[in-house]
Amino acid sequence: MTHSADRIARYTAKGWWTGDTIDQLLRTQVAAKPDDTAIVDPLDKLVGPIKRLTWGQLGSEVDRVAGLLHERGIGPGDVVAVQLPNSVELAVSLLAIVRLGATVTPFPVQYRAYELAQLLPLSGARLLITGQESRAPEGTPTLSWPGDLEDVTGAEAPWRVADPAERVTICWTSGTEATPKGVPRCHYDWLAVEAICTAAPALTGQDVILNPFPMVNMAGIGGVFLPWLRVGAVLVQHHPFDLPTYLAQIAAERVTYTLAPPALLTLLLHQEAILAKADISSLTRIGSGSVPLPPPMVRGWQDRHGIAIINFFGSNEGIALLSDPAHMPDPEVRARFFPRPGAPGAPELLDPVRTRLVAPDGKEITEPGIPGELRLTGPTVFAGYLPGTAETDPFDEDGYLRTGDLFEIAGDQGQYLRYVDRARDIIIRGGMNIAPAELEALLAGHPAVAEAAVAGYPDDVLGERVCAVVVPNGEIDLDSVVSFLRDKGIASYKLPERLEIVEALPRNPVGKVLKRELKL
Repeated sequence: MTHSADRIARYTAKGWWTGDTIDQLLRTQVAAKPDDTAIVDPLDKLVGPIKRLTWGQLGSEVDRVAGLLHERGIGPGDVVAVQLPNSVELAVSLLAIVRLGATVTPFPVQYRAYELAQLLPLSGARLLITGQESRAPEGTPTLSWPGDLEDVTGAEAPWRVADPAERVTICWTSGTEATPKGVPRCHYDWLAVEAICTAAPALTGQDVILNPFPMVNMAGIGGVFLPWLRVGAVLVQHHPFDLPTYLAQIAAERVTYTLAPPALLTLLLHQEAILAKADISSLTRIGSGSVPLPPPMVRGWQDRHGIAIINFFGSNEGIALLSDPAHMPDPEVRARFFPRPGAPGAPELLDPVRTRLVAPDGKEITEPGIPGELRLTGPTVFAGYLPGTAETDPFDEDGYLRTGDLFEIAGDQGQYLRYVDRARDIIIRGGMNIAPAELEALLAGHPAVAEAAVAGYPDDVLGERVCAVVVPNGEIDLDSVVSFLRDKGIASYKLPERLEIVEALPRNPVGKVLKRELKL
């Protein structure tokens, strides 16, 4: 899917979309600060030497890898899959692919044969860039770090100037359907997302950004990677998540900004002994979101440590809302509400965003306190799902994205939006989305399962974990469920960590399982 010529003309005329491209951002920083540090590997890097590159060295690496990919026949319009942990190599791979005018489709490192066998054909990828141990189906063309791509020089890639409307990425979102949906994005809409994620924490070239979120979707790419390129800060990569290493990186690199899930921030406040042993004196703000932020947590970080928590709400399809300390200095207000675009006091950077709340009968809600589905339009919204990956049109008759998330108008002037609930059943475990429908479909094949429902249950560290609720058709326990799913080749983070046996699943009059009535 691509944006229409009319939309491009309207948004560029208003200045919401510009001629900037991702490769241009890189070239600007390489020219402006070639000797400054650009990117740093994780302290506990899994494979290969730990690297620390300047902007000049990063530019040279991107040139080199782009040349190697060009030799493999990769060019404009091609799709290249990438499955690497957060690292220098991941950043180089993404930037080299984009430089050639090709499309990146990034996959979490946890994906195994089951997920890759589904998504590689849907993406149309010609090549997979991976680590030394590829999990791709047999016969998939691959290049590996460090084996195929380390210290190898190819022909010089041809010079080209990118069209901001050309497709840059295909990310994957797990909704209520069993198969993930492909979300294509171009330079225009990615850099509109970047503008919000750069402005909310007021990032500059003096910042040091620690990134613990996988660079495979909105949080990692839009929230960290592109703002880093825009301002020319230092990017410190982190993977896999390990709290002692994470805190050590903050101290060693003098990190000023990072992202963290709400559950982790709450845990650290409750266990002050952990923070007492860590040096977080350089840290000034933290981005968080994906689930409601507890007001005591946001206030606790500000009052005890002088660190502002920035509240983000968005999705792969279209980020739109944020609560930042400049416009919402009260931490409890910032935790509970988002500025309502177009309302009094809303940040100017939200001016291009249009939102509406819609009741189940299709009528627009304009009064406070009445929940409705959030729908939105604007320059951060994608053009539509990759053909063949979604059954329904995500947009309504007026062109607004149906988010499936419930909000209500709040505030004495209707100036806020308050998050009410997730209309979808998605489970968010440590920042990774898990589609219950996918697991339910697989569990239906278990010989001892008559019916199954999958839901999340709260966890202090990861936010949620996975629970399988089963109506049995024989002897069954958690080990047999996990073993059955492992044999299907699914990613380990999706595996249930709890099993509940019930006589029947709660259902509504039309037979839909009522997830909220599951006793977890």
